[in-house]
Amino acid sequence: MSNVGLLRLLQLQTKQRSMCNLTLCLLLFLTSSCSSLSTCPAQCLCESTVVNCESQNLTSVPQPLPENITTLNLNGNRILNLSNASFPRPLVHLTHLYVSGNQLQELDMAFKKLSSLRLLDLSDNRILQFSIEALHQDNKIEVLNFSKSLCNHSYIGVLADLFRHSLPKVSRLDLSNNDLVFLPEDIFTGLSELSLLDLRNNSLVSFRNVTSQNKALKELDLRDNAFKALSNETLSELYSIPNLRVRLAGNPWRCDCDIEYLLFWLEKQDFVTDRLNLTCASPRELKHVQLVHLEHSQLPCWSDNVDELNRVLEPSYVFLGLVLALIGVIFLLVLYLNRKGIKRWMYNIRDACRDHMEGYHYRYEINSDPGLANLSPNSDV
Repeated sequence: MSNVGLLRLLQLQTKQRSMCNLTLCLLLFLTSSCSSLSTCPAQCLCESTVVNCESQNLTSVPQPLPENITTLNLNGNRILNLSNASFPRPLVHLTHLYVSGNQLQELDMAFKKLSSLRLLDLSDNRILQFSIEALHQDNKIEVLNFSKSLCNHSYIGVLADLFRHSLPKVSRLDLSNNDLVFLPEDIFTGLSELSLLDLRNNSLVSFRNVTSQNKALKELDLRDNAFKALSNETLSELYSIPNLRVRLAGNPWRCDCDIEYLLFWLEKQDFVTDRLNLTCASPRELKHVQLVHLEHSQLPCWSDNVDELNRVLEPSYVFLGLVLALIGVIFLLVLYLNRKGIKRWMYNIRDACRDHMEGYHYRYEINSDPGLANLSPNSDV
């Protein structure tokens, strides 16, 4: 056989092998695709590695889930608790889990087998219990959403231990819309990589010793709370965090002497990004005045308030004096009209006292004279 023939034969064999390899790869791809589709839960829609089970009236996590799943959407169902049985086998590729709007109450060892989880959305629930053991020991969660998720503001303690010990990688934390009144001191000390903290629309009245250890923090949202003033210690704590940006609009600022520290910081520093939106809520004469345009001389201080209070109460003092004078006149009039009865009553008291004293005097004389003491009560003296 000539060299040309051998070359053509080799080319033909190579082409046949390539076709076989391509066919084999296609069969493997179809097999894996069919396998993935076959494990898609009946109530869900599966597309590639994303499983969408949103608003299906589910009461538990649907099974079975594909092994290669990366995103699971369970929003808008009726799942009241998540436990170890919710994810019976490891899902090492699952990175995004959405469980918003489920009225979720308890989480007990729910995410132990989700070692690759990066985003966890638990917003719009009613969490009563969140065990520290719910998460994988070396979890990699970076984004955590607890917006409108606590049963009431007192359950912040449920999450305090979780933040301190179990979430070392979290960089974005949302605690907005929870009606929080206070935050335990050093609640975020365990979140060393925290860069964004959202505390909007709560009822916070103070903010102290909360973020002093979070030097990676870049954005802090405190809008729409119940702050009336911020202490110099709080403002110094916030300023000590490099490159931090704070939002404070929507709070009912009381523009008196207590707000002088905030005015000073607004004048000298620019870490409050919405400073132009900060306005006075009280007193009435300063309502809606922008804090950046407020002069220190305009602030009503305690001495001014005392003088104003005295001016307000002065008519009340006059009225009180007139009432007391009227009561005195009525009392004297009653005494005058009942003078005879009062005089008789006084005489009776005088006679009763006299008789009583004479009895004491008689007993004293008998006890002091031995001769009288031996007389019979019926003897004539």
